[in-house]
Amino acid sequence: MRPPITVGIDGFPESPPAAHWAAREALLRDVALRLVHAWILLAPTDPEVTSGEDIPRGDDQNYWARRLLSDTVGELRAAHPELRVTAELVPQETVRALLAAGRDAEMLVLGSRGRGTIGGFLLGSTGRQTLARGTRPMVLVHADDGGRNADVTVGLGLRRAADEVLEFAFDAAARRGGSLRAVHAGAHRADPDATAALSAALLPWRDKYPRVPVAEEITSERAGRGVVRAAAGSGLLVLGRDGAGHGGVPRLGAVTHAAVHHAPCPVAVVPCG
Repeated sequence: MRPPITVGIDGFPESPPAAHWAAREALLRDVALRLVHAWILLAPTDPEVTSGEDIPRGDDQNYWARRLLSDTVGELRAAHPELRVTAELVPQETVRALLAAGRDAEMLVLGSRGRGTIGGFLLGSTGRQTLARGTRPMVLVHADDGGRNADVTVGLGLRRAADEVLEFAFDAAARRGGSLRAVHAGAHRADPDATAALSAALLPWRDKYPRVPVAEEITSERAGRGVVRAAAGSGLLVLGRDGAGHGGVPRLGAVTHAAVHHAPCPVAVVPCG
């Protein structure tokens, strides 16, 4: 059985859009959806939560946490009757809980603050640490990511192989029935080496996914600006993330920072290497 898609749930407005995006993705991939809410004060109780369960308030320390998950499960089942969904309270600190849940998931989906605001520009510590340290693909969904365009944009560097990123991007485009735009930013437009390297990187994946229309783009824009601009009109932007930064410390690059703050669509971050 394939692993589920896992979505982190909290009480902020970004959670419902992320949960619904993850639900649609689970149906697209024919896998189950798992909701996880980290609640460090969790008192001993059954951690699994079901929709419509009778949750007596009383002195239950977990009442609001359980109510949050129960309401979300009910909303998802009403909107997606065929969805297989479970929910779980995890008695751990948030980052630790999300990293653990993500290791056993096909992908981890998180809500992200809105674009263009001070709050949106500062990726929270939870999101930053999870994106930097996660071992499976992670998707950031903004509260206003309402579009469902089937097309996918992938941002590529050309200094090293990006097979994990390209496999995720081509597979996503194929499942959606959309096209793929592959963008390399930061090069001279007329750079024949960059053009040849981009075409060579895409060739085996074009062969594997012959029904996915592919457009190639080389731009001299700064990398972050270039991939964000290219993603306009797309339903998903896919980027890679190196395993670690200097000294083996996980980090996010400037392009990923720019994308999760400003991209006009959900952003998938795929660990490489």
